[in-house]
Amino acid sequence: MEVSQNDSCRMEGWLYLIRPNRFGLQYSRKRYFVLHDLLFKSYKSNPVTNTEDPVRSAVIDSCIRVTDNGRESIQRKGVFIFTLYNASNHNDQLKLGANSPEEAARWIQALQEAALKADMNKRTAVDRPRRDLRSLRLNCSNKSHHLNSIGWTFCSSSVADATTSDVVAPASWTIFGCQNGLRLFKEAKDRESHGKWNDHPAIMAVGVVDGTSEAIFQTLMSLGPSRSEWDFCHYKGSVIEHLDGHTDIVHKLLRQDWLPWSMRKRDLLLQRYWRREDDGTYVILYHSVFHQKCPCQKGYVRACLKSGGYVITPVNQKKQSVVKHMLAIDWRFWKSNLQTSSARYITIHMLGRLAALRELFIAKLGDCSSSYFLEEHVRDKKLQQVEEVEVEIQTIVENGKKMADMEEEVAKTPSEHASLMGLNDASDEFFDVSEPLDYDQSENGWPSDFGPEMYSQDTRHARLSSAAGFVKKLHDLAVHKRGYVDLQEKAKEDALLCHYGSTLPKDPTFNLPCSWAQTDPSTFLIRGETYLEDRKKIKAKGTLMQMVAADWLKSDKREDDLGGRPGSIVQKYAAKGGPEFFFIVNIQVPGSTTYTLALYYMMDTPIENVPLLESFVKGDDAFRNSRFKLIPYISKGPWIVKQSVGKKACLVGPALEINYFRGKNYLELDIDVGSSTVARGVVSLVVGYLSNLVIEMAFLVQANTPEELPEYLLATCRLNHLDISKAVQVKP
Repeated sequence: MEVSQNDSCRMEGWLYLIRPNRFGLQYSRKRYFVLHDLLFKSYKSNPVTNTEDPVRSAVIDSCIRVTDNGRESIQRKGVFIFTLYNASNHNDQLKLGANSPEEAARWIQALQEAALKADMNKRTAVDRPRRDLRSLRLNCSNKSHHLNSIGWTFCSSSVADATTSDVVAPASWTIFGCQNGLRLFKEAKDRESHGKWNDHPAIMAVGVVDGTSEAIFQTLMSLGPSRSEWDFCHYKGSVIEHLDGHTDIVHKLLRQDWLPWSMRKRDLLLQRYWRREDDGTYVILYHSVFHQKCPCQKGYVRACLKSGGYVITPVNQKKQSVVKHMLAIDWRFWKSNLQTSSARYITIHMLGRLAALRELFIAKLGDCSSSYFLEEHVRDKKLQQVEEVEVEIQTIVENGKKMADMEEEVAKTPSEHASLMGLNDASDEFFDVSEPLDYDQSENGWPSDFGPEMYSQDTRHARLSSAAGFVKKLHDLAVHKRGYVDLQEKAKEDALLCHYGSTLPKDPTFNLPCSWAQTDPSTFLIRGETYLEDRKKIKAKGTLMQMVAADWLKSDKREDDLGGRPGSIVQKYAAKGGPEFFFIVNIQVPGSTTYTLALYYMMDTPIENVPLLESFVKGDDAFRNSRFKLIPYISKGPWIVKQSVGKKACLVGPALEINYFRGKNYLELDIDVGSSTVARGVVSLVVGYLSNLVIEMAFLVQANTPEELPEYLLATCRLNHLDISKAVQVKP
């Protein structure tokens, strides 16, 4: 499916419009989409001229969000899904699919930039009536109203920053050898770990592969017969359960002939998570889990993968890729005296798969356009001819509405109905009849692994288990449970049994578990005064605000606007009438139990003294979303968590939903982690290791112009070994 990007203002190509039928089953329609000057147009065929009328068109503005939903199976084909939705009306959604993660990423970036550009247009067009600032407006032809785009260089950290890390941190790995052209590293010892993470050492192999990152990624994700051409450890693999587009549970049986002669066969039951970074890097992470559908196999000993995975980074104009393969695994030896030396030998031997992958690409692949993919696809399909006759049950509509509610929504007047749903083509198509996906699976480069014998017994796509619920099951060594609980609406609590701002203790010595402290600001890198010229970052010298309190809460619903609740630390200061201003970051992990981490920061000088902060506090949500930035850092913990979180500054607003609450003496940001599939996957992993982690964060308002530079940190925090069991229950 071709995608062209003729200039910075135009994006076009074929996509799949994903829609549910009356039974809630998902089907697709192939449409040609054009994004130009904030107009998003849909055609049934490639338009010959620019004057051709589209089937549907809509105007994008700053209320539009784009989420990456990962890979889904639509009519038995792998499609990479992304969803457009209106931040002010979540029922206003448009679900689209691309053939590859690269295509999906290009569209996501183009749509996000269009939304940011629309926000800038809105700020310059001060005379435009408010009624013209709706998120999208349905048009019947290309004679629609065009929003004039302006020249604006997008300075989001993910696009413009050349650095790979915004944290000053010691090296995590130490080289100890070279084998088969691969450099071998061991994880650097943590002085305070007391051997906790060294019982089964983490070892990493690094090599350069002559292939695109996308082609390598799709090869690594395959569990089909083609995997045996490079993975000498692999015997058979299957997907046990599909959690969401970025996460699944996989079972791998390992061959015995590469293991020591006296060692029994091993198998692995893993949670597999993947994501694509903005620079084209792919991250695949694994760790062992328990699942009732896959008990221990007869004749096998189940090894425990504590952390592992791949990082595939494009280099040399994306013609080659640096691949890092890491493993920290407990092979479950029955004699303790064999563990150290034998485990290290077997792990290093297993990492040799990376050299085999490199040779495979030299011999056959090169890139994803190679005929090898087609040959392997045909062979895999012949081996998987035994198909179930029944129609595969597809994912139910994202917002969980029944079809009757959908029909009622469509029947609304234009003033009540946002036009994202209008782009769904419901008026002229029958989605009860499936339209064949006319592209070959080989275009996807991801060999089919989802035949009946290689897939879950139940292929119904359920919503992702909540991060908190999933982690609780990990802690209890219980089985995974399907079902994602939707967020409940905000409810005011009149009688509160906890004092907000006092549930998490402070410990500047960093010795008390489940406590908070401030982090040294010089740990983080921020944009310097000449950043727009030289793209150089400097160490932060201080913070505008001081951290004064923190809350670690759990509830059966979202806990919004903590700063406005009676008895909170914010209201106590407000009652005194002092000059103090509070900035509250409320991170919410939704689920059957919603966990809330609230960080309270205070400054006693007028915000007017800091123009950029004043603009942020007094600005609208669109401006805040385009500027609020987080720098995360896992200073202590296993590699898999450090890799999943990263050390790169990121704009939170475009990726996650933020609800802002403005009070007399405070601004609160309620960040909904559940609003992003990618974020849910990361947080579920983080919370699983939570009691073993030291988490450091910095918050700032991004500076985009010479007048706003240099940047400054609003605040920092350090969270020391948080414990889910110590979260304070909020009672009505």
